[in-house]
Amino acid sequence: MALMITDECINCDVCEPECPNQAIYLGAEIYEIDPARCTECVGHFDEPQCVQVCPVACIPIHPAHVESRESLWQKYQRLTAQARTEAVAAGGPAPDA
Repeated sequence: MALMITDECINCDVCEPECPNQAIYLGAEIYEIDPARCTECVGHFDEPQCVQVCPVACIPIHPAHVESRESLWQKYQRLTAQARTEAVAAGGPAPDA
């Protein structure tokens, strides 16, 4: 289940730096979440960090992107492997898994 940010968002800027997958970005009017990158923090934290810090509680589960915990774990593993590959290709050290 990817998360989404509703139009109640006040653009307070607290959620974006909390996302370990860089899934949150500033859209045309409010922050948005890329469902291809959102793992609900599976693999990183026990709870979605954006939800924890949101002062207006505008980050629910995205009804069009319902995923099992297993699929979120697989997405986390894919994103982590991709980050390692990109770091090595750029000449830097591979991020920790």
